[in-house]
Amino acid sequence: MEMVARLAGVSQVSVSRALNHPGKVAPETLARIQEAIRITGYVPNLVAGALASRRSGIIAALIPSITNLTYSSFLRPLIEVTRNAGYQVILAETGFSLEDEQAMVQSLLSRQPEGMLLTGVHHSAECRRMLLASGLPVVEVWDESETPIDVCVGFSHWEAGRAAARYVQKKGYPRAAVITAGDLRALRRKDAFAQELMALGYSSPPVVCFDTPASIANGRDGLKQLLEQGFSNGAISCSSDLLAHGALIEAQARGLKIPGEIAVIGFSDQDFAAYTFPTLSTIRVDRSLLGRRAAEALLARIAGNPIETRRVDVGFEVIERESA
Repeated sequence: MEMVARLAGVSQVSVSRALNHPGKVAPETLARIQEAIRITGYVPNLVAGALASRRSGIIAALIPSITNLTYSSFLRPLIEVTRNAGYQVILAETGFSLEDEQAMVQSLLSRQPEGMLLTGVHHSAECRRMLLASGLPVVEVWDESETPIDVCVGFSHWEAGRAAARYVQKKGYPRAAVITAGDLRALRRKDAFAQELMALGYSSPPVVCFDTPASIANGRDGLKQLLEQGFSNGAISCSSDLLAHGALIEAQARGLKIPGEIAVIGFSDQDFAAYTFPTLSTIRVDRSLLGRRAAEALLARIAGNPIETRRVDVGFEVIERESA
């Protein structure tokens, strides 16, 4: 900062003012300081500034998987809204382990973010305790809870599972099965799907569950396992569009008619779902809306503004296409 001040011919106080309150610096002086910063490559120490002002300008966002579009796609609108408000987002990948999430939350809290976004509402007891003790604005997304840490923005996975079961009945499929990943939200949808089916008079559906993240390979293997168990002439509910896409590929490789012999239903309505062959029936969640509402809730809590509700339900919609 001393070098920048010398090059610009101003005091260090003026440099500090230009960095923190540029509107209070004369335009010509500000231009000289900015040119000196460019020449020197000076990067302000934001950690020191955060200690002094108690503001870091950082929001921490934790998602299970960066490569899974189901999670990463709501980050773009969240980042756009928070960036326009002057914040930067630090992104962290937690996987589906509550212990790994707890360790990441502890690490990020030490960096003094002004708000935190978590995926889901199920956390370890210690993680929840740390967040409540910190007093940090927290928004939990992609789920709903009667008792959020602060605010939750999501939808009911249980009701989404029930809606898929009612769709199977409405379309007249005589039997159903499930291919699912093993995370808590996917398993909740699986349980709701099975319970609703049985309430509608169906037998308990066979289930293929994978402990690994959803993938096309698992979708193919899931359908293979169901066929080996004797499943036929029915609808398969998949916990993600990736699994559903894999099931479509496996069915086509075996010469099965879709949806005549095997019908397939996905979840999330990822961008490719409308362009598979056949096009994929699925349950749509408006991820852009979710990201925007989460950002708005975070910014409101950081600013100390009142919020209408601690639970924001963005809903879901069953999308009928060719696969079912």
